[in-house]
Amino acid sequence: MECLGIEPPTVIKGVSQSPIEGVSFANTFDDVNTLTRHHTQYFEMMGHRSLYHDGWRAVCPWPCPSFTEAGKFFGEPISADTLTELDAKGWELYHVEKDWAENYNVAAENRPKLIEMITIWYAEAGKYNVLPIDGRGVLRGVDERPSITINRTSYIYYPGTQEIPTTVAVKVLNRPHSIIADVEIHSESVEGILLSHGGIEGGYSFYVKDGELHWVHNYVSRAFYHVESNENVPEGRHQLGFEFEVTGNPDFANGKGSPGIAKLFIDGKLVGQTDIPVTTPLALGLTGGVTCGSAHRSPVTPDYQPPFEFTGKIHSVTVDVSGQLIEDKEAEMHIAMARQ
Repeated sequence: MECLGIEPPTVIKGVSQSPIEGVSFANTFDDVNTLTRHHTQYFEMMGHRSLYHDGWRAVCPWPCPSFTEAGKFFGEPISADTLTELDAKGWELYHVEKDWAENYNVAAENRPKLIEMITIWYAEAGKYNVLPIDGRGVLRGVDERPSITINRTSYIYYPGTQEIPTTVAVKVLNRPHSIIADVEIHSESVEGILLSHGGIEGGYSFYVKDGELHWVHNYVSRAFYHVESNENVPEGRHQLGFEFEVTGNPDFANGKGSPGIAKLFIDGKLVGQTDIPVTTPLALGLTGGVTCGSAHRSPVTPDYQPPFEFTGKIHSVTVDVSGQLIEDKEAEMHIAMARQ
C-alpha cells in the first residue's frame, strides 16, 4: 500500500494558514506492528495539565484531585503565586509503560524525571500557544471571540434548510428580541414548528399546536416557561409574532439569565403574555441548533414529538435583535382613548 503525501496550502483566500500540528500515523497503515512515532503529547484544559513522554505521564490537577478536597469551585482562576506552588508541589508522575492504570504516583522517588517532564510540558505549551495558563471555566467560555462576519441585528430563516449551528446562529439570550413568522394557514388543523433552537437540555421553541400559537423556554431542563395565544390562528396569510422584553439583569454567578415578559402576536395584535422569571444564562444548543419548519433532534418541550413539521406554509421567519419591540397599535389606541 502506497501512501501519497498531500502538501497543505500555506495560504487560503489570502489568509496565511497555521501549520498542521501533530504526528502522522500513515506508517501504521503498512505495518500494524510498527513502532509509534508519537513520543510526546501535552494536555491542558482550564488549568488542568498533563504530559505523556516515552512511557511516562506527568499530571498536575487543578484545582486538585477533586473540587471538594481543594475547597474550590470549577473554573477558579490560577494566580501567579498559585501556579508557582503547583509547579513546586502539585505534579504527579506515573510510569505508564509499566503502570498503565496509573495506580502509583512515583514523583517523590523520581524527582529528576518529574522535573524533565515539567520542562517538556512548558516547551510544548509554548510551541502550541497554550500559555498563559488560564484556569477559568464559565468566564472563559463567554469571552468575546473574533468573528469574520459583521454585526447583525436581523436573521432570516427558511424552512427546508439544514440546522444552523449555535456558533453562527442568532443569539437571543439576555437581550430584547422578536420573532416574526410569515405563514399561510390552510386549515384549523395546521400545526408544527415555526422556529426552534436547542433541545431537551435547554432552548426555546415557537410553534403552532391545537390551533393556537405557542412559545416555550426550556430552562436547562429544570423548568418550562410557556405562553399560548388566547385565540386561534386564523386561516390565510398572517404574521405570527413573539417578543421578549427584558425586565432585569442576568445573574451569571447563580446560573440565571435575564428575566422578561414573553408576548405573542397575530398580525401585530397581542394575543398572549406571561412573565418569565429566569432564562438560560449563557448558551443554547448543546444537542441542537436553529431549525425552521421542523425540529428533528430531541424536543425542547414534551409538548410535541420530533420532527413536528409545520403543515402550513412558511415563507420566512425573521429574528430581530436590534432591541426594537413589536408595537401593539390597537392596545396603544385603547390606552390613548382611556386618557382622554
